Amino acid sequence: MSAKPVKALLGWGEVLHTRLRPVRHAFRYPTFFLMLPMRAWRAQGSALTALARNRAAWVSFHDADHGDGGPDSLAWLEQLLAREGVHDADGEVWLQCFPRVLGYAFKPVSFWYCHAAGGDLRAIVAEVHNTFGERHSYLLHGDNLGFGREMTARKVFHVSPFCQVEGGYRFAFMRTDVRPSHRPEARCVVRITHDDAQGPLVVTSMSGQLQPLTAAALRQAVWAMPMLSLGITARIHWQALRLWLKRVPFFTKPAPPTVAVTHMQPAGLSPTHPSVTSP
Repeated sequence: MSAKPVKALLGWGEVLHTRLRPVRHAFRYPTFFLMLPMRAWRAQGSALTALARNRAAWVSFHDADHGDGGPDSLAWLEQLLAREGVHDADGEVWLQCFPRVLGYAFKPVSFWYCHAAGGDLRAIVAEVHNTFGERHSYLLHGDNLGFGREMTARKVFHVSPFCQVEGGYRFAFMRTDVRPSHRPEARCVVRITHDDAQGPLVVTSMSGQLQPLTAAALRQAVWAMPMLSLGITARIHWQALRLWLKRVPFFTKPAPPTVAVTHMQPAGLSPTHPSVTSP
């Protein structure tokens, strides 16, 4: 039996964010996102999906929005994996990210799911951007990697002025897989918990129902949320104002980390324990 063709996907869902201390602050917003099979897209080009790539369109994907800002974000990811010793992720690479809408993009976090040829998950790269134009990647791989498992990494990159660069992240990905055998009603859920020395501080999640990324789906997305990308930036600043009005402590931005990649911590280490593989 021949394998089902790989399809690009569109996710419809919501982002939830809850701060637990020193005051409780929570919000949720509807969103949509892309789930792109990057190696299939490399092989098939425009035959894979109606999504515009590296050109102007209402909804588009630009390689320069990821990695080192170069013209081929998949090549950047493959070089990162090779440099970090991940040599068995020779299958599909799925990228979960926000698109550009009306030419504008801000992508707080994107996820690269790197599979072996047989379909097993070999690594996840969480690519984080802040509003200062800086980028940092957290590489999750090793014995504790997997959907439904909790993976940890030490926090080394500034994201919010209301959180210090300390403690760690706990990542959880609530999906069985993103292989061609996915059901049309498949659901994707990502949860990230930021812990400091006192315990959980901020819990963020992004979830969505997945459907084929067709021209009709793209039109529906842009009509439903024409200001998606600008809205992400506007909401970040609006929530920052609300936190300031609640007198949550404000911290000056530190210098960015001197290395581009932080590794997942070995199983058994607490999120606040310094990892020997982190900078």
